[in-house]
Amino acid sequence: MNDSAPAAPVLLDFWCELQCPDCRHALADLRVLRERYGSRLETRLRHFPLEKHRHAFAAAQAAEEAFEQGRGWAYVEAVLARTDDLAAKGEPVLLEIAGELGLDAEEFDTALIDGRHILIVDADQAEGKAIGVTGTPTYVVDGERLDGGTSQEGLRARIEAIVDRVVAREDA
Repeated sequence: MNDSAPAAPVLLDFWCELQCPDCRHALADLRVLRERYGSRLETRLRHFPLEKHRHAFAAAQAAEEAFEQGRGWAYVEAVLARTDDLAAKGEPVLLEIAGELGLDAEEFDTALIDGRHILIVDADQAEGKAIGVTGTPTYVVDGERLDGGTSQEGLRARIEAIVDRVVAREDA
């Protein structure tokens, strides 16, 4: 490794659906991973809304608006904490959460109406299908896909082993 240039962070793609209870549980693992690796790990939200959750596509678009307004991960965590509320009340919950986080809820409403983030969500979903994502959460790190949809058990340890291997390779 060149001492003058910092190593690029390891990229962890987190394929998520914002009405998915398993994705809500996965957030605890993501927090631990971020704390452990800091700037050595870049976690990227990738959208994979499932048809069985009718507000998931709108939630994915709203999350993109939250990232644009600088509070993406806080918004994702808040939406996942209220999956039951979202299922029961629909899109107004997305605007409510935006307001609670101090985001421009009016801009969220406009973004959902004009569809400015649809292409991002569609592209994520198409890429996910192309690489074999079938459910959420799914993780991709260093080219390895790990399916968390059936069980989160042991996934964080597997992700840590991959990240440790990549970091060691870059530091060598």
